[in-house]
Amino acid sequence: MATEQSILQISMSLDSKCFDDDDRLKRTGTVWTASAHIITAVIGSGVLSLAWATAQLGWVTGPIVLFLFAFVTCYTSCLLASCYRSGDPVTGRRNYTYMDAVEANLGDFKVKICGAIQYLNLFGVAIGYTISASISMAAIRRSNCFHDSHSKDPCHFSNNPYMLAFGAMGIFFSQIPDFNQICWLSIVAAVMSFTYSLIGLGLGISKVAETGKFKGSLTGISIGTVTQTQKIWGSFQALGAIAFAYSYSLTMKKATLLSVSVTSVVYMMIGCFGYAAFGDLAPKNLLTGFGFYNPFWLVDIANIAIVIHLVGAYQVSCQPLFAYVEKHAATKFPQSSFINKEYNINLFLKAYKLNLFRLVWRILFVISTTIIPMVMPFFENIAGILGAIGFWPLTVYFPVEMYIVQEKIPKWSTRWIGLQILNVACLIICTVAAVGSFAGLVTDLKVFKPFHTNY
Repeated sequence: MATEQSILQISMSLDSKCFDDDDRLKRTGTVWTASAHIITAVIGSGVLSLAWATAQLGWVTGPIVLFLFAFVTCYTSCLLASCYRSGDPVTGRRNYTYMDAVEANLGDFKVKICGAIQYLNLFGVAIGYTISASISMAAIRRSNCFHDSHSKDPCHFSNNPYMLAFGAMGIFFSQIPDFNQICWLSIVAAVMSFTYSLIGLGLGISKVAETGKFKGSLTGISIGTVTQTQKIWGSFQALGAIAFAYSYSLTMKKATLLSVSVTSVVYMMIGCFGYAAFGDLAPKNLLTGFGFYNPFWLVDIANIAIVIHLVGAYQVSCQPLFAYVEKHAATKFPQSSFINKEYNINLFLKAYKLNLFRLVWRILFVISTTIIPMVMPFFENIAGILGAIGFWPLTVYFPVEMYIVQEKIPKWSTRWIGLQILNVACLIICTVAAVGSFAGLVTDLKVFKPFHTNY
């Protein structure tokens, strides 16, 4: 009996060391590891359009807008962190996902709205990744073509084969179970994102050093270079591009503060030095718009890093959507063998569980995110629309509303009014950004022939 009691005590002691108070495996992350994951997720291909966005707004408004987006993102993410537990901040029930927090604080109706926005945003992000990766792949070929012809050949190539290649990779990797749980994935993604970001920054700094002057103006791209209408729409699109770069919302206050500070410094430097290097002629994509031709091998390395990063980022971003559809289908049709049955297949001396529904559904999803970009391959406008649609509800509205409920802030109190002013101001900015990006998309579609994209 004593032995059994000792074993039980040892077992309970081990359990307390291995599991948290919610009977889940104990969390082993730190502020540093969390910050690294956030930076990996946030620094994406959207950073390459910040020089163009700064050019639309100018030396005064551009840096101010970059700073304000950083401040709002950091502040609302800290509000969201306060909603990690429901009720008591120490002993309350943990909310493991964003939607868990929304459901616990705002109810079933708003969690459905939140889910629809999140999954639509993920679908759009997958399209954006496909466009961006294909442009970078085409840019590698174009860079080498320019180098070989000594810039005499215009080197125009269709993006479509590269979209198909990216789609083929997407189909293959989408069938890997729990792709987002692969431990080395974040390390590779972090290295790749910092590689192309720092190369873009370094090339901008070197060009400024070479010319010895900062280009650009206080108010941005001048009337004459563009019409007044184009200037207005361009400024609106710039807001969407910046919102896309900052469009994320995670918990953990210290990690958020550290990671947003780092990414904001990187964003400010890339946006400002890119604008200083090119002025009104800043390209919409710093590494594929060929403001930089040399050293061509360094530009190639940066674009290879973008492709590698986006192959992994595509899968990680799509995993929640894959899981939701598959879980919903299994719940709705529990008797369907097509949806629920798994077949054991030996691949490379390792058992692989094949599910026919997962196979077909994920292939169709990847095909859709490949065909749509071939019809509308306008990265900057797609990014602006995604940023505008996703930033306000996911980064501002839901965190603010959940925080008000969590902290029981009285209606019409000073604090409540301040939060609502922030809410409304961000809604207006994102609406303006969405309108500008849609206008740009309409303009592009007027002269575009589907499936005949030349880079």
